[in-house]
Amino acid sequence: MSAITTHVLDVSRGKPAEGVPLELERRGADGAWTRAGTGTTDADGRCKTLLPAGAALEPATYAIRFDTAAYFVKVGVPDAFYPEARIVFTVRAGAGNHFHVPLLLAPFGYSTYRGT
Repeated sequence: MSAITTHVLDVSRGKPAEGVPLELERRGADGAWTRAGTGTTDADGRCKTLLPAGAALEPATYAIRFDTAAYFVKVGVPDAFYPEARIVFTVRAGAGNHFHVPLLLAPFGYSTYRGT
C-alpha cells in the first residue's frame, strides 16, 4: 500500500465515489510542484496506489488533486460547482509512515480531514 492513501465518499448520493481521477504532487525546495503519482478511486472510493509500492515518503509539502468534474459528469451531475478539489498537506520528519487523506464530496461543496 502507498504511504499516502485517500478515500472519497459522495455524501450527496450516500455512496463511495468510484472513478475519481487523482494526481499527487510534491513541492520541491524551489517551490515548484512535480508529479509524484496518479490514480483513480476504486469501487469503494479508495485509492491505495498514489505512490509506487515501497516508495519512501520524504518530508515535504504534498497536494492531491481530485478531478471532481470528471466524476460528476460520469454520475450525471454536469453542473457541479467545483471542477476540482486540491488538498495540500505537510509531511514532517518523524511524523509516521502513512497518511490517509479522505474527501467528503458533494456537487456544491467538499470537506477533508486527516484520517487514520
